Amino acid sequence: MLQAIGASTVEELFDEIPAPLKNIQLDGVPQGITEMEVLRLMRERAEADGHYLNFIGAGAYEHHIPAAVWQLATRGEFYSAYTPYQAEASQGTLQCLYEYQTMMCSLTGLDVTNASLYDGASALAEAVLMAVRLHKSSRRVLMLATLHPAYRQVVYSIVSNQNIELVEVAYCSETGTTLPEALSSFEGRDFAALVVPQPNFFGALESVHKLSDWAHQQGALVVACVNPVALALLAPPGEWGAAGADIAVGEGQPLGVPLAAGGPYFGFMACKRAHVRQMPGRIVGRTLDVEGRPGFTLTLQAREQHIRRSKATSNICTNQGLAVTAATIHLALLGPEGLKRVALACHKNISALLDRIKRVPGVSRRFSAPVFHEVVLTLSDAPDRVLERMREERVLAGAALGEFYPELADCVLVCTTETKSERDLDHYAHSLAAVHFA
Repeated sequence: MLQAIGASTVEELFDEIPAPLKNIQLDGVPQGITEMEVLRLMRERAEADGHYLNFIGAGAYEHHIPAAVWQLATRGEFYSAYTPYQAEASQGTLQCLYEYQTMMCSLTGLDVTNASLYDGASALAEAVLMAVRLHKSSRRVLMLATLHPAYRQVVYSIVSNQNIELVEVAYCSETGTTLPEALSSFEGRDFAALVVPQPNFFGALESVHKLSDWAHQQGALVVACVNPVALALLAPPGEWGAAGADIAVGEGQPLGVPLAAGGPYFGFMACKRAHVRQMPGRIVGRTLDVEGRPGFTLTLQAREQHIRRSKATSNICTNQGLAVTAATIHLALLGPEGLKRVALACHKNISALLDRIKRVPGVSRRFSAPVFHEVVLTLSDAPDRVLERMREERVLAGAALGEFYPELADCVLVCTTETKSERDLDHYAHSLAAVHFA
């Protein structure tokens, strides 16, 4: 190959790279080994990592995923499928996405969903942009301080250079939620939207009906940021207040997608039918052909809309289709009753853990509001030290909050899902008691 293109060495192909930038020696990289040896090495390293009981949530959750989910999702028809622009060659993929949209509409209580977005945080940023386009007269958005801090950072990064102002609403230090009266200082001012998380980052349940009604009375849209598993128990965004939320977004990872060191995950978005022309991403529609047979196709938005500069609703040209496929299979396997049982088990476990923890000296519950499956604990010892000692006991005990909320520097966020047994909860409580004052 070098001879054919007239180069003497591989290095000559890259001679435009300045010498100081080249890494001549790769220290610590061994010589090539066989596939069998690589697999053995990876197994040994995985075993060296050990197994931990995971009580960390904070936006990414460890749920049981039936084996059938990824056995089906990784079939070649799904696993290697490209964006289904050619409907005649993509009916299977399109039907799967259509079924996903149908289930997400049912879960959120809204009219239309897309399929899909990159992750929950970028989905929220897209929702903010969408709300500003819909509102037209304001480029200011109210965001509750109880919203996931990483989501707030992502939204700021995406919209701050587009002349959109994000205004934070303080939370109540007693309940860990946003009191409706906290919004009184914003009355009469022009805002495009109010962003409401449910549950919020502290795991607590916000007064979504009152908050939504207030926003609509002020002429603002309501953007819901929700946990899809919690929606099996809680009021869906489409039923918030008198008129329902206008847009709902969230992280789809709890629906059959493993933690996988941070991704890939997927974001979901739903909205009222009146707003569908401003929704970014793709939408799959169901139709009939000339012979009356049902078929599926991408609808409402052409591919070219994503390259129309300022007239485009988004710059999204692809999405997390494989993760969405897994979520579709996961939801179909569980069904409404199965998802509800998962949610109930999550809530039951956090209640059971709190019963055990209240007997541990120096540990207390920080906020009083009802929770779904996460809770904030106050520790009398330094959280970082306690979490490190718990890790030595093979327990990932929670997420320290001081980095994001300085006033909660003595607090940790703890999560339980349906994967935790009574023995797991006992082990957590006993380990916490053992290391807290050790």
